[in-house]
Amino acid sequence: MPDDLPQITDAFAELCDIVAKLRAPDGCPWDREQTNESLVPALIEEVYETAEAARARDDVHFCEELGDLLLLVVMHAQIARETGRFGIREVIEQVSDKLIRRHPHVFGTSEARDAGAVLKQWEAIKREEKNPDLHYLASLPKALPALVRAQKAQSKAARVNFDWTSLSDVMAKVDEELVETKEAIQSGKQEMIEDEIGDLLFAVVNLARKSKIDAETALQSATNKFVARFNRLEDELKTRGKKLGEVDLGEMDAIWDEIKQTPSPKE
Repeated sequence: MPDDLPQITDAFAELCDIVAKLRAPDGCPWDREQTNESLVPALIEEVYETAEAARARDDVHFCEELGDLLLLVVMHAQIARETGRFGIREVIEQVSDKLIRRHPHVFGTSEARDAGAVLKQWEAIKREEKNPDLHYLASLPKALPALVRAQKAQSKAARVNFDWTSLSDVMAKVDEELVETKEAIQSGKQEMIEDEIGDLLFAVVNLARKSKIDAETALQSATNKFVARFNRLEDELKTRGKKLGEVDLGEMDAIWDEIKQTPSPKE
């Protein structure tokens, strides 16, 4: 139990009180107008901003973004409370009960020697809790970003032993899908090309997962590196008195190769 639990409790109660006052008839006009549905875009945006701060290891920004995210959780619960559906207490109690129920190796008598065993146990308990008539992957959110959803689907399948046995098998699958993608491109059939590129991307996500790498994070890092290098390319063109769109690919490629040889700290 945290040593500063009373202070944490007081701070959380104060936040809940502030949100309730913002939503009161004499509170903030903007806050009073919000609904659970209208706040969804803000919730999604804050999750991404929080993730970006975590990846950047910027504690000041990370702390701030976690606060913004917590505010939205409390706001959603307050709106639900006003319509008699549930409140923040029910949210907290439900997640606490779930954590205790799905961690019998901590709060009960079962054993789980490593993280893999914990995840398999979690999935087994979760299946018992849900409708047994539903498919195993029915709980996979459709709204997730494609890379995240693909990796989550693969990870869940792996927990019930549907997985490649070795990394070399996955690499062979990537090679196979690349060959099929090339064949599809040669056919000129757009539907086939889309299908095969999708299979190739799915296989690459599998390669990331088996390599214990988060595909979304890896692609985000690669994109950030590309943006940083492209910005440097644009700056170099400006020093030469030239502009993007007015320079041929050969000259830009030469500059790009130079930039790759001297990476900046931002990359």
